[in-house]
Amino acid sequence: MNILLSGGTGFIGKALVRYFIQRGHVVYVLTRRSKQDEERVRYIPWMTGEERELDYLKDNPIDVCINLAGEPMYDEKWTSIKKERIITSRIEATTRMISLVKQMEVKPHTFIQGSSTEYYGFAQDERFTDRSLPHLNSFSSEVCEIWENTFLLLNEPKVRMVTARMGIVLDDEDGPLEKLATPIRYYLGGKVASGEQWVSWIHLYDLVRMLDHIINSPAIIGPVNVTSPNPVRMDELGKMIAEKLHKPYWLPLQDWLLKMIYGERSDWIIEGKYVYPEKVTKQGFTFLYPTLSDALFEIYS
Repeated sequence: MNILLSGGTGFIGKALVRYFIQRGHVVYVLTRRSKQDEERVRYIPWMTGEERELDYLKDNPIDVCINLAGEPMYDEKWTSIKKERIITSRIEATTRMISLVKQMEVKPHTFIQGSSTEYYGFAQDERFTDRSLPHLNSFSSEVCEIWENTFLLLNEPKVRMVTARMGIVLDDEDGPLEKLATPIRYYLGGKVASGEQWVSWIHLYDLVRMLDHIINSPAIIGPVNVTSPNPVRMDELGKMIAEKLHKPYWLPLQDWLLKMIYGERSDWIIEGKYVYPEKVTKQGFTFLYPTLSDALFEIYS
């Protein structure tokens, strides 16, 4: 297959590239940075103002598009300027990707749009499936709704549209797990806020396997929860990280302190949601790391 990928230089994107080339596919990575091509990886300049992406693809019809591009959400304070960049970058990247698809003579059979379980907003006592409606009670949920609504503008009858709502991705190199593990490494670990908030997570390798499963499952259409079938409470996650790192877990971190330090960005830690991957489970996807214990054992072993 020929796979067109935006956001291919992020930690999820890089994992997808590794996975697909190991299986003999060719990945065309849309990037703002100039990079040298590698075996089975072609880097295509985009969002440069020249709009020449199709020149690189004219002899290589694309089978699958995956759009993950957007300004990082949790790397700095959410000022009004940062919020605008978060939203605008997602609209622009998605709109440009849609434009490319509409110009292709041979359409891809599948377009996977990245999103997040943040789409659902926060609700401790609700179980969200792929069919659930959002609460839109946070900035991050509003971002996801705008992102997903932009994707709907594709509206190409021959292109199967899938929205991948990804949970908190656990990996040993980067991402949320390292942010949660850092205070524990320095003997400052303990219950975060109430500790009862739900964490809907997924191991990085299961994430890339699930996207591959979606590509090869024509019956899967529309929103898909990309999460483990076994969410955990934040306190359980913290305790298990501390156990794997052989560190104490003793220092509570109050929600007011997190809000003071991180502002609105603290929502993903303080609040929570129980998200279940109903659609892929019914379509036969098998998790390698279905439980948190399985995932952390692989990551820290």
